[in-house]
Amino acid sequence: MTLPLFSTSDDPGPSFTGLLNKLELDPSYQVERALGEASRAGAGHGLDITHGTTVVASRYDGGVIIAGDRRATAGNLISHRTMQKVFPADRWSGVAIAGAAGPAIEMVKLFQLQLEHYEKVEGHTLSLEGKANQLSMMVRNHLPAAMQGMAVVPLFAGFDRRRDRGRLFAYDVTGGRYEEEDYVASGSGSLHARTVIKLGKAGDLDRDTTVDLLIRSLFVAADDDSATGGPDSMRGIYPIIATIDAEGYQPLEEEEIAGRFASIVNEYVDNDGTNPNITTGGGSV
Repeated sequence: MTLPLFSTSDDPGPSFTGLLNKLELDPSYQVERALGEASRAGAGHGLDITHGTTVVASRYDGGVIIAGDRRATAGNLISHRTMQKVFPADRWSGVAIAGAAGPAIEMVKLFQLQLEHYEKVEGHTLSLEGKANQLSMMVRNHLPAAMQGMAVVPLFAGFDRRRDRGRLFAYDVTGGRYEEEDYVASGSGSLHARTVIKLGKAGDLDRDTTVDLLIRSLFVAADDDSATGGPDSMRGIYPIIATIDAEGYQPLEEEEIAGRFASIVNEYVDNDGTNPNITTGGGSV
C-alpha cells in the first residue's frame, strides 16, 4: 500500500479527518449512509441501539477527575454491564461518552487518531483549547445521525499546561462547546449526579475528596436512574475513574475504587447492619 500524495493546494495538513475526507473515508459519512439505507428499508427508529448512560467530571486543586458508570442499555434491557465510557484522549486529556455507544466509541477512536496525527505532522501537541474544538467539530459532523436517534454527547477534560490548571468542556448534539468552571455531568442520570456534586462542592477540593464526591454522585444516580449501573461487588464491576493533572492521565486502580465505594455504602447502612432501602441497579453492594 502506498501513501497518498497531495499537491500543495490540496494538502489536508495536520487534520486527520481532513485526510479521511480527501480519501473519501469519512466515518461520519459512512454512518449517515448506513442510516439512510436502514430508513429506506423500513428500519428507521426501530434500530436496536445500545446507549451509554452517566458520566461526570470535576476540577480539583491539582487538575481534573473524570468518571463514568459501566452500564449500557438498549431500550429497557441491560445490553452491557462492563462498558468503558472513560478514555484517554492523549497524555494530558480524557473524554467520557454518553449516548449511542457504537458511534460514540468510534468518535473517541477517531479523536485519539486526530490528536496523534496532529502531533506527528506539526511536531508538537495541540493546545487543550484546540483539542476541545476538534471534538466539537466531530460532534457537529455527527448531527445527521443524531437526528435519527444516534446522538453522542461527550465530556472532555484535560490539564492545560499553559495555564497550569484543569479544564472541563461540555457539548450538545449540535457540536456546541461549553467550558464549565467546576463540574459537569452528561447522560440519563446526569441530573441526580450533578445535584450531588453541586451540594458537595465547596471550593477547590483535594484529589481524594473529589474522587469520593464523584463516586457518591454515580451511586446516587444509579439509585434513582435505572439506566445507570451502580457498584456490583458480586461481579466485581465498578465505575472507571481517572485523574488528569501535571503528571498526565492516570486511571485509578479498581481496588481503590471498590474500597471507596464500600466506605460510602457503610455510611448508609443501619446500625443493625441491614439496609433494605439501597438499590444500585447494578447488583449487590
